[in-house]
Amino acid sequence: MNLMLLLNVIGPHFARSEARVRARDYMIGLLSPVERKNGWQLAEQVGNQTPYGIQNLLGRAIWDADALRDEHRAYVVEHLGHEQAVLVVDETGFVKKGKHSVGVQRQYSGTAGRVENCQIGVFLSYASPQGYTFLDRELYLPKSWTDDSQRCRSVGVPDEVKFATKPQLARQMLERAFNAGVPAAWVTADEVYGSDRRLRLWLEQQQQAYVMAVSTTEPIWSGFQMHKVQELVATPRSRRVRNSCGEGSKGPREYEWAKARFNFPDAPEWERWLLVRRSLADKIDMAYYVAFAPSGTTLEEMVCVAWNSLDNRN
Repeated sequence: MNLMLLLNVIGPHFARSEARVRARDYMIGLLSPVERKNGWQLAEQVGNQTPYGIQNLLGRAIWDADALRDEHRAYVVEHLGHEQAVLVVDETGFVKKGKHSVGVQRQYSGTAGRVENCQIGVFLSYASPQGYTFLDRELYLPKSWTDDSQRCRSVGVPDEVKFATKPQLARQMLERAFNAGVPAAWVTADEVYGSDRRLRLWLEQQQQAYVMAVSTTEPIWSGFQMHKVQELVATPRSRRVRNSCGEGSKGPREYEWAKARFNFPDAPEWERWLLVRRSLADKIDMAYYVAFAPSGTTLEEMVCVAWNSLDNRN
């Protein structure tokens, strides 16, 4: 993407010329190699003596973040849009020291790998043969926040904002993408989202293919019996292949993958699959995925979709 072209596209969303300049500086700073992207570091990177201009842009300047998101999404579709693209749902934790940042509390952060005092942002990314980028975002507000209207008002959270689970936030973002006509063949996500059967069922109702990680305890119906994922993959119907989807930080990422079909969806042109991934280097390193795919989709295709979720976190 051409950064200056994008800045020209989003410029009209900032009524004041000063805000437009600050938005430009902020984006240039974020894309720079500076290690710590706090206000002072970003200001120094773009030649400002203090961070007050950037802080004013983020905290007090008047501009519509959702309108800017929609403009960005249209730009992404125009320049990166592809029918075989993958919509990737994932979350990021932002570790905090205080108690006043919106949505902050002690909660598990996959980014830190442990429980931390942090905020959680749920993100929708777009990965296509043309490139990849963020597409949408939602801030997760725990019940400790949404049940405390005074606390929410003190930081500018509107009264109409109610509690929503992370999968519900993911659905909101996916609905916006679908309604806007974002081209995508697949949706993928980790087990926080894949283990939510209501989200999976909603995607199936949209006839939207997905490959989503699930927990080891996820119940799966096969025939008229419910199985744990380990039981279903161990059946004679399982097919196993070895597959690699590129280099990781420690060399080639090579795994053994297996798939087993379970209950057919109502639409005959679709199939449901359970996938299992096992590391060739560590036999106890296993992960499970549920896939909803057009009939005839190969295991290799579904594996490459699953890697988009892993790459998004690496």
